[in-house]
Amino acid sequence: MTYILYGDLGSGSAPVEMALAEIGAPVELRAVPLEGDHQLRAEYRAINPMGRLPTLVLPDGTVMTESLAILVTLADRHPGAALLPPPGDPGRATALRWMALLAGEFYPQVTRWDYPARFGYAPGQVEAARDNALAMGRDVLRIIEEHAGLDPFVLGARFSVADLYLAVLSRWMGGREWVPATLPRIQRLAEAVAARPAVAAVWSKHRMAGFS
Repeated sequence: MTYILYGDLGSGSAPVEMALAEIGAPVELRAVPLEGDHQLRAEYRAINPMGRLPTLVLPDGTVMTESLAILVTLADRHPGAALLPPPGDPGRATALRWMALLAGEFYPQVTRWDYPARFGYAPGQVEAARDNALAMGRDVLRIIEEHAGLDPFVLGARFSVADLYLAVLSRWMGGREWVPATLPRIQRLAEAVAARPAVAAVWSKHRMAGFS
């Protein structure tokens, strides 16, 4: 029942690796370094045509992309790990609400911030484009900070994959410094995630900052 996870340190594969650690599932890690754009090479795009991280291959050979879909699938495949409430539970709707907001509104700003040249900006527009992406991404985190009711997790005392997703993404785009100074609820959630016994070593390996 071994999973195969393609990723890189600090990338979108980090919350998936943390979920697998929580589950206790065996995983084979395959490095796709973002430095040098290995994710855009033909051999990787044969697996993930979008050329993005992560990619997870399920034990039956099914290939999955998109970290949100992967995390939900892992939670559903391993209900004993209690990483997501079951269908019909209001907590599931709450978790998916905030995960979808991160995937749909925050993640694209990270891509614009990391790779502005891919969006056709002229050299003189790059810094303004990055500043705009940063501002829009941080607005999303502010909304979650103010409206998600984090105490300390998205579902209160109940841990879920939504917490892994939010904790990792909150470290991006300068979040390692900005979130602790600006968003105390999200910071407390990240600290609670980092302290989980199954997650701690993976968190440290991915250099999620502030917690070793």
